[in-house]
Amino acid sequence: MTSLKIAVLPGDGIGPEIMAEAIKVLNVLDLPFEMESALVGGAAYDAFGHPLPDATLKLAKESDAVLFGAVGDWKYDTLDRPLRPEQAILGLRKNLGLFANFRPAICYEQLVDASSLKPELVAGLDILIIRELTGDIYFGQPRGRRTAVDGHFPGSEEAFDTMRYSRPEIERIAHVAFQAARKRDKRVTSVDKANVLETFQFWKDVVTEVGKEYPDVALDHMYVDNAAMQLVKAPKKFDVIVTGNMFGDILSDAAAMLTGSIGMLPSASLNAQNQGLYEPSHGSAPDIAGKGIANPLATILSAAMMLRFSLQQADAADRIESAVQSVLAQGLRTVDIYSAGTTKVGTREMGDAVVAAITKTTKG
Repeated sequence: MTSLKIAVLPGDGIGPEIMAEAIKVLNVLDLPFEMESALVGGAAYDAFGHPLPDATLKLAKESDAVLFGAVGDWKYDTLDRPLRPEQAILGLRKNLGLFANFRPAICYEQLVDASSLKPELVAGLDILIIRELTGDIYFGQPRGRRTAVDGHFPGSEEAFDTMRYSRPEIERIAHVAFQAARKRDKRVTSVDKANVLETFQFWKDVVTEVGKEYPDVALDHMYVDNAAMQLVKAPKKFDVIVTGNMFGDILSDAAAMLTGSIGMLPSASLNAQNQGLYEPSHGSAPDIAGKGIANPLATILSAAMMLRFSLQQADAADRIESAVQSVLAQGLRTVDIYSAGTTKVGTREMGDAVVAAITKTTKG
């Protein structure tokens, strides 16, 4: 079997701790991985003066997939924006052409009581949020600060960003969403703000056109404020949600809490060649870094997504996901998903338990 090259970028905060557990899980699978680590984020800035050094970017480009931890720390907040740790993830998305972000929100049976919603609302929940990554207000130009020449307060200091989307950007993410829906319940909800924003009227029009190529998939449109409300009112009405960069960022984090903890949510960001960057949906959590209490399951499940989407190892991905469910069924919980009657464990113990579950299945 051809060697599978993985760029391992642990990053900052809890990144190295949770990454260690994901690597531990990957190593027990006995697959021909070639893993190489590099600095990114604040750790890279401290060593090289930039959050995404050339060597790290080169490694990412040359790899089949990138396994990413987390970046950021409050101590870097005073840096100029281009040097802040978070710019590393934006740079990787841009340079690798990662345009489709997959964020599944699945409420495992064992964690129904950990959700902030009533059990009947989240039991069996399985939503896939597909977020466009390269356009929208995050990347639109022009942007900056200036003295206002119009508006309510001309002559005052103002800041501005530009929301924009091109037809090809919308078309390609729409195709991804419809194709994903065909493998699920064949329903797509396109989330926009077409009643206010010209950008999202255009989004709605283009998604509608693309939808005609998928007559077997039901399409409906929903304003983002209503979508946010429905996520907490009746989340199981959704199957696949497709939306822009900013709305997707917000809605996927909201959906995370439906599952019990953002510490359970993996994500994948793919380009047209299925090369991907895989990371937990949570942040670097510097307040708990080094305490050994972070939940590694989102990173471990991100590794499973990496196996499935970029490395074509679906069986191995299934083994990891089954092991995670087995560990949860045993009642093991990190502090973020802990409840009375379960067993509280740390980061390392949770990783060890997943490894043991995989090993037991292999021997069985």
